[in-house]
Amino acid sequence: MSINSQFHELPIPPHFDPAKTGEVWRVPYQERADQARQWASRFQLPPAAHDGFKIALVAVDVQNTFCIPGFELFVGGRSGMGAVEDNRRLVEFIYRNLGAITQVIPTMDTHQAMQIFHPLILVDADGNPPAPYTLVTPADVASGRWRINPAAAEMLGIEAEYGQRHLVHYTDSLKQSGKYDLTIWPYHAMLGGIGHALVSAVEEAIYFHTIARYSQPLFEVKGQNPFTEHYSAVRPEVLDGPDGELIASKDSAFMRKLIEFDALIIAGQAKSHCVAWTIEDILEDLAKFAAQTGENLAERVYLLEDCASPVVIPGVVDYTDAADAAYRKFAETGAHIVRSTEPLADWPGLMGR
Repeated sequence: MSINSQFHELPIPPHFDPAKTGEVWRVPYQERADQARQWASRFQLPPAAHDGFKIALVAVDVQNTFCIPGFELFVGGRSGMGAVEDNRRLVEFIYRNLGAITQVIPTMDTHQAMQIFHPLILVDADGNPPAPYTLVTPADVASGRWRINPAAAEMLGIEAEYGQRHLVHYTDSLKQSGKYDLTIWPYHAMLGGIGHALVSAVEEAIYFHTIARYSQPLFEVKGQNPFTEHYSAVRPEVLDGPDGELIASKDSAFMRKLIEFDALIIAGQAKSHCVAWTIEDILEDLAKFAAQTGENLAERVYLLEDCASPVVIPGVVDYTDAADAAYRKFAETGAHIVRSTEPLADWPGLMGR
């Protein structure tokens, strides 16, 4: 398959209803499978394994918990409907570029109740948990404002004393590395719950791509370690404990998979957190690979700026400026900021490789 034919844009299949992007529903798998095979035949789509130029679409945490109004951590952005609008554009992008995308790589934020960023893990002097969106600073921990919940520590198989030392070490480590302070989030992306699932419209588009292109999506599950946050799909926020012991590790296999692609397209939620951290870690690792080849591998990365929104909680926090600053920093390394509505053939550098 030539690169020019691979980049040929397709129409949007008639089954897609943009008005349902912000809703949860069951994907009719067999019906969509039949339609996808017919679509592939109509437009002469070859198996993705035949692509001459391999493109990965990394869809970061496009899950109900972040993307459906009324769910636990809906990312509304400043428009109030950010993730819904982003996903409508993302789904249309997948359908239009069905023949160009070699593989879709969805990351899945995956949690349980007792994790360091959920209310159940901490208590104040009266035994009360912090409210959602509480920022826990090193000073808060040092003053005794927040401590590890002994009951949670016992359930997690650690002593409360160790848990408290870890909390001190953890918040200090975040501060020293320039990360956000420990944020207590509402319970979200709960394993086994409906919030953990992919957004229905996005799941349907990925499934349609799977059938039409014989391309199995690569799911990257992250965030199950109870002792560290895991915004990035590449690595947790903190890797060691208070005594220098390893508590988590970087996902090197994930990066080895990404480096196989000629281009990486990144979208998802939230732009200010999981998307930004994932991009930063990918670019950092690509720079290490590039040191061996002399190529600026950051130029393989394309950021769909209209398919990601920052965390904005009116009257509480607004990470829009931080997200925009992060994207400007990524662009300075060589990554390309693009829009989903622009034809791939017009994207800078894509046709030249």
